Amino acid sequence: MTSLADVDTRQVPTPCTDVYFFCTCLVDLFVPQVGLDAVSLLERAGVRVHFPEDQTCCGQPAYTSGQPDEARAVARQQLGLFPEPWPIVLPSGSCTGMMRHHYEKLFEGTADAPVARDVASRVWELSEFLVSVLGVRLNDGGPATTVALHTSCSARRETGALDATRSLLGQLDQVTLKVQDHESECCGFGGMFSVRHPEISGGIVRDKVAAISSCGADVLITGDCGCMLNITGHAQKIGCAMNGKHLASFLLERNLGLKRETKA
Repeated sequence: MTSLADVDTRQVPTPCTDVYFFCTCLVDLFVPQVGLDAVSLLERAGVRVHFPEDQTCCGQPAYTSGQPDEARAVARQQLGLFPEPWPIVLPSGSCTGMMRHHYEKLFEGTADAPVARDVASRVWELSEFLVSVLGVRLNDGGPATTVALHTSCSARRETGALDATRSLLGQLDQVTLKVQDHESECCGFGGMFSVRHPEISGGIVRDKVAAISSCGADVLITGDCGCMLNITGHAQKIGCAMNGKHLASFLLERNLGLKRETKA
């Protein structure tokens, strides 16, 4: 079955010297350090990062709740924030999927359709941007550790984050990836899904926490903070010690030597 991530016609300036950073509302409100770490990582890779101050939400919560008019109103506020032809990088596969794959449909038949298509064509999830555009090569300076990986449902199906994150972790010679037996499964968060179906959501995250705990990893790595907060929050609730980190924060803590081999 072909995923949306398999079809990619995006173009980037050559060389790529500047990017916009869309931090997402969840990162901004709950884990702003992740956004700062992602910016630092991009800057260490040799690009100038531009942060539009008026950014808010991509519109996904309303969109996935079946409220296209409300989603369109929120998303429309973002469309004018990226006037230069630079890539738009996000530290979230979920929001990346929304902007890249659903903006065109959301604005179809409206006056905003051309700019929505343009924005969608420039959106990248952080890990895939580091790998596919910048071609970064990492030199690990951290201590030996083991990690488990969780890739959000949207990131796995709508972006190249799964392969890109595995590639980045694979470059770290002091890091061993432990594959948890629920790696491909949802964490149960799903935005409004966890609010509307708390018992189902709770059962899913319970299985996810058990799988991660039993694989013997020291750290849980993910590129989506919603998943990270859901998994580690449930672990804390049941008294299970679990150290969860966003990929950007984890990489930055490794005292990386970082080279860029631009691919596009």
